[in-house]
Amino acid sequence: MRVFVTGATGALGRHLVPGLVASGHAVTATTRTPANAAGLRAAGAEPVVLDGLDREAVIAAVAAAEPDVIVHQMTALGGVRSLRNVDKVFAATNELRTRGTDNLLAAAERAGTRRVVAQGHSFVYEHSGGPVKSEEDPAVAEPPVASAARTLAAVRHVDENVPLGVPEGIVLRYGTFYGQGASDHLVDAVRKRQLPVIGGGAGVWSFIEVADAAAATLAAVEDGVPGAYNVVDDEPAPVAEWLPYLAEVAGAKPPMHLPAWLGRLLAGGFFVEQMTAARGCSNDKARRELGWVPRFPSWREGFRAWAG
Repeated sequence: MRVFVTGATGALGRHLVPGLVASGHAVTATTRTPANAAGLRAAGAEPVVLDGLDREAVIAAVAAAEPDVIVHQMTALGGVRSLRNVDKVFAATNELRTRGTDNLLAAAERAGTRRVVAQGHSFVYEHSGGPVKSEEDPAVAEPPVASAARTLAAVRHVDENVPLGVPEGIVLRYGTFYGQGASDHLVDAVRKRQLPVIGGGAGVWSFIEVADAAAATLAAVEDGVPGAYNVVDDEPAPVAEWLPYLAEVAGAKPPMHLPAWLGRLLAGGFFVEQMTAARGCSNDKARRELGWVPRFPSWREGFRAWAG
């Protein structure tokens, strides 16, 4: 098939593009940076330098490529360190998730592309009810803190519009990325004891190793009915369990513990909400309908391979 990949030089794209090429697909891969074009060509893709917010340029590039599938991986998350003001940190990514998504859906309609596979996120779920969510559980209606309102609205924009915008719209609700080229700052923060367990660490996180996430994306390019899929490993875990383990395998001292009120002062309300009230996700649907099996079924062996 002809596959048009946006955000192809991001953490996931760097694994996805070679996987698509190895599977026999003809890949057109976009980047905002001309210097990245040679690397994409070396990986076997046809590079296109493209600003995802330039509607006419996006429509023209997709029309020229005539893809069977568009993969939407556009973000601007390089260098993110603090989540104190989420909307400020994610401002550029929010534009790519709203205007950029609309541009790709318009391009798909013009080009007759039936399938769009888009990057979502597992923190879309309400922080209530049971600790592990399936795709049938409700998305968050109101942001837990005002400073994350635009970011959560942008995630919902992808979640709601991609399945409606094309005949075969798929949203992959990725867990927290780790692994080669992804979240290295997380290990740095753990080694510097800058990532504490806050308020007891009852928030449940779902992780996914970045190459496993790329494998699930490849599976969604080739198969799967329209809708949403949680792309996470098999073991959702509370912060109080996974964070000390990450410190151990990274050779760091155990994380400090802070009360929630102090965490809010130092790190902001959104981060405290994630550390104390987040819900994990089940990957049963992705395993069943995409035929995908993560290489690292648990963050335990994945963390050891990554940070150890």
